[in-house]
Order: sequence, then structure tokens, then C-alpha cells
Amino acid sequence: MTLEGGWTVDEAGELLKRKGLRSTSQRRAVLAALRGFPHSTAAEIEARIAAAGESAGRMSRQGLYNVLDDLTGVQLIRCIEPAGSPTRYELRVGDNHHHLACRGCGAIEDVDCVVGTAPCLDPAEDKGFAIDEAEITWWGLCAECRRKEADVRQP
Repeated sequence: MTLEGGWTVDEAGELLKRKGLRSTSQRRAVLAALRGFPHSTAAEIEARIAAAGESAGRMSRQGLYNVLDDLTGVQLIRCIEPAGSPTRYELRVGDNHHHLACRGCGAIEDVDCVVGTAPCLDPAEDKGFAIDEAEITWWGLCAECRRKEADVRQP
């Protein structure tokens, strides 16, 4: 049986077990809902699960947040919190990548780090912290929003 998102039940279950989590239908459904849809909000994940029509589609909102918290805690998914935007989740974990965020439409794209190793930036003063990561979000307008803006400006 293949879950929406392309994983088989066995593959999703194995991912969960390797991280020390039980393979529940709710956890498998969340993983499947994120596959192919990076930077999804909890509401988007919830809608995809409901549309799939599986038993996990009856998961409560609190249940969804519990699963997201569990999966984030074991680093199966990554949580990003761009300013002015709802929390978003992605499957791309364990590498040193950053994000581009569009001020116009809210689109978010992954961008690889040029330095490659974390942390790729050093603060002027570490205040006694042992720094192991820098999270960077660049803000601007995506190509589509720039095109729309240019069309509006033309007489």
C-alpha cells in the first residue's frame, strides 16, 4: 500500500521506528502530507490529510500539533517560523540550508548554504553560547510578484 506522498506504509513506519517513535496512522499521514509540499502550514497539512480520506483525517487539531511536535523533536521534520507568517514544516532536515521568502505572495524556497557547514555566520559576540546553527531567511519579491508589480506600473 502506498501512502499519499509516495511512501509505502513500511517506509514511513521504518523512518519513525529509526527515530524511536511508534508508527501510528497519524504520524504516517503527516509525513505523507509533507512529501512534495515543503514549507506547509499546519492548516495545509490538516487539509491534505482530510482530503486523503484516511482514518488519520479525523485527527484533532491538537493531535496534529502533537504529531508535528513529536516529528520535529526527533528531527524527522523541520519547523521554520518566518516573521509575519504561520509556522511551516518541511521534510528537509540535517543539512545547512536557508530560506528565501516573498513579501508579496508568501512563497518560501530553500536555498543551499554557500559556506556549507553550520554555523555559517558568527555573531559579533557569543555571550557564552556554544553556537551550532544560524538560521537565515532572505526577504524580497519572487519573480512572479516582481512581474505582477511591473505590469501594474506600466500605463
